[in-house]
Formats: sequence, C-alpha cells, structure tokens
Amino acid sequence: MTHRRTTPAPSPAGTIPAPGSTRRALALTPLEVLQDDLESQLPEPARAWLRRALGEAADQPGTHGPISVWELRLAEAGRRCGSPHADAARLLILRAARADTGALGRVYFQGTADERRAVLLALAHLVPGPDALPLVEDALRTNDTRLVAAAVGPYAARHLDAHAWRHAVLKCLFTGVPLDAVADLAERARADPVLARMLRDYAAERTAADRPVPRDLHRVLALTDSAGPAGPVPPPHGTQPRGTHPHGAGHPHGKES
Repeated sequence: MTHRRTTPAPSPAGTIPAPGSTRRALALTPLEVLQDDLESQLPEPARAWLRRALGEAADQPGTHGPISVWELRLAEAGRRCGSPHADAARLLILRAARADTGALGRVYFQGTADERRAVLLALAHLVPGPDALPLVEDALRTNDTRLVAAAVGPYAARHLDAHAWRHAVLKCLFTGVPLDAVADLAERARADPVLARMLRDYAAERTAADRPVPRDLHRVLALTDSAGPAGPVPPPHGTQPRGTHPHGAGHPHGKES
C-alpha cells in the first residue's frame, strides 16, 4: 500500500460542511470519553476493527520499516469507521501509538489531507509544548479550509504568539472559515487594539473593492473592546455605498501557498 502526501484542493470559502466547533470538540474531549462515545456509535465490525487497530498501535508504537502498521490504520479509518467517525478514530490511534512530535510531523507531511487534519486535532492531546507549531503554521499557509479550521483549535490558542494568532483569525475571515473554529477567541481577542486595527483595515479594503465584509468580522471586532481611532467598521455588504477605490482590494496575508 502506498502512503504519500497528496495535495488537497482548496475548499471554496464558506463551504465547510460542519461548524468548526464540531471538530474543535474533538480536540477538547478527553480521549477516554471520546473512545467510549465512538465505540457506542460504531457497528460491531467497525468497533472490532478499531479495537484491533488500537491494540496494534499500542504494541508497535514506533517506526517499523518504511511505514508503521498504525500509520496504515490511519489511512483505513475512513473506510472502516465511516467519514463522520474517522477523525475520532485517527485521534485514538495516534494516542495509542504514543505519537510524539516527530511521528506527528511524519504523518502530517506524508499523509492525506484527512490525516493531516487528524494530526492537527490531536496536538492539544499529545504535545504539551510548542514543538508542533510548525505543523499549525504550515496548515495556516494553505487555503484548505479543513486544515485551517483544525489548525486554529486549542493547541494554537495555547501556543501561537499574538502576531501569529491575529493573522490566523484574519486567515479564517479571508478563507470563510467560521470563527466558531477559533478556540478561546473571546479570551485572546479581548482588549486587543492591534487586532481591532487589522480588522478595520481589512473591512475597509473589502468595502473599497465593493466586496462583502464577513459578518464574523463584526463579531470579533466587538470582542476587542476597542473602538480605535479609525471609527466604526463599515456595515456588511448590501448596506454600504459602493466603494470609490476599487484598487484598494487585498488581504493581510500576502501570497498564499
């Protein structure tokens, strides 16, 4: 079986199939609770497969040959457990394999988009320090909304510095990722005049280009508790007069990869 990295096609902005908070819950739920919940929802064949996969991962946690058996099970999880349960199954396999930062990085950079998302969701459970931030930063450089949404979970809230976190919030707005995906949004945005200025600048650029201002922007701007010197943010598209500077378009991230 060939296990290689594939390049995911970017998801259209605003078309995430489920709210970000749904997957963020996987990063917050204790894995023992997650396993009980998952097994209660799986049919018997899938439940039996999961138990075998967890046993194999626990018995052979390291690298054996070009690829470990538990990495193969990560690739099978969607087919064996069904797409709605694949993320949870992969988190449990990573935990059983005692995947450290090196192993998580290997799975992330060699795996499919689904496996990379599972790694991002697992970081809050498996990596106590900031060592895995390069994986979060890589995901935030993509335009794949599935990866961006997974990258702004509890691990990012815990370890991204203020500059990187602010840009992660703007990346969500730019790509259409609901801000419900951003862990600890209210706490980190509170009394942040720099974030308020960035949001106002972004809204002004969108309005000048006669492009819609994301409604989530108004929500996070209110959290900053700072009116700032620039005045009120333009209202959502449809209530603002047409912009007079169509070449003011842009976004705060520069070139995306």
